[in-house]
Amino acid sequence: MPQNNSQTIAQKILAAHCGRDYVSEGEIVNAGLDIVLGNDITMPLAIQEFKKIGAEKVFDSERVVIVPDHFTPNKDIKSAQQSQLVREFASAFHIKNYFEVGKMGIEHALLPEQGLVGAGDLIIGADSHTCTYGALGAASTGVGSTDLAVAMATGKLWFRVPSSIKFVYEGKPQPWITGKDLILHTIGMIGVDGALYQSMEFRGPVIGQLSMDSRFTMSNMAIEAGGKFGIIEADKVTEQYLSQRAQRPYRVYKSDADASYDQVYRIDCSKIGLQVATPHLPSNAKPAEKLSHIGIDQVVIGSCTNGRMEDLAVSASILKGQKVKEGLRVIVIPATQEIYLEAMQKGYLKTFVEAGCVVSTPTCGPCLGGHMGILAEGEKALSTTNRNFVGRMGHPKSEVYLCGPAVAAASAVTGHIAIPQEVMDDY
Repeated sequence: MPQNNSQTIAQKILAAHCGRDYVSEGEIVNAGLDIVLGNDITMPLAIQEFKKIGAEKVFDSERVVIVPDHFTPNKDIKSAQQSQLVREFASAFHIKNYFEVGKMGIEHALLPEQGLVGAGDLIIGADSHTCTYGALGAASTGVGSTDLAVAMATGKLWFRVPSSIKFVYEGKPQPWITGKDLILHTIGMIGVDGALYQSMEFRGPVIGQLSMDSRFTMSNMAIEAGGKFGIIEADKVTEQYLSQRAQRPYRVYKSDADASYDQVYRIDCSKIGLQVATPHLPSNAKPAEKLSHIGIDQVVIGSCTNGRMEDLAVSASILKGQKVKEGLRVIVIPATQEIYLEAMQKGYLKTFVEAGCVVSTPTCGPCLGGHMGILAEGEKALSTTNRNFVGRMGHPKSEVYLCGPAVAAASAVTGHIAIPQEVMDDY
């Protein structure tokens, strides 16, 4: 062990899950897992591998979580067959936390809501946006289906201990700014491989003022910069959230004051306007107000990135009394049943329908080009989702622009990329 044994949050969580006091950057470790997650796309492959290795049981029927959310409600025979396979596996192995249509939600919104993940946890999921749970002060990351199979059987997985980058957000944010704008700006600043296999630590006074919903958004998109983890140190906001939901005891880890970072970025949020990432990379972040010349065919408000209550509240506040631009399709997808119900009770769904939007049951749907919003050749979508790669939402000659809820809602009214000031008289 080096003389200076100071550690980052990522190191401390990995060390604790190896039964050690210290792990060094670059070291390969075998760590115990708190939660192992699969969905309707990744679980069928994992089930095959699970059988190949001769596993007879899962390591813990309460720690394996299965959420069919990508192609559900099933869009065709193939997706129905996949969901059936997953359903039968969940039944055979007595998986307690299996969330079917009617009680399911988009996985990365559902698990925190259900209190299945908490501060200090080590979590893997066979979905790249598993890094979302870093918003709770956890270390969470995506893996492949083979690793998922082994993790389901053993409750362990190997990791290379990542180095860390610190991002400190300062200044007074401009109106309408949410975590989506901060993370798009950050990815635009460092690039899609700017934090490759590193732990991104989001810190500073602005982070302390963010809602949990915005924090989840930021951690969710760490992978879009190549990050292994996207961690926000647990604070009073986190603990208030967990106190109402956590099903297990949790532990808060803090980076040591003299912990080593590869880089430290200080970001003045007063200079960050509403952001849009243009095709075909999340790093193509530009000020939304400079893109008003771009007309759109579809708007999507939802996903594991921006389908939470804050996103629906912001969108509804802008769309209240407004009408969707003639000829534009606007799809709103609450991320979970609980969010759907609360949005209904608060009148947000009524606002969306009266404005001319369609409101969907929770599903990943159009985000990955699954269903409920596929783009045709030449069409442009403005979306609160997390990726805008070629063909991500449909035809390879379509285009996806990424944004936060304020820009999405304002653009739904104008038919082109817009900011709220363009459509709100009393702003």
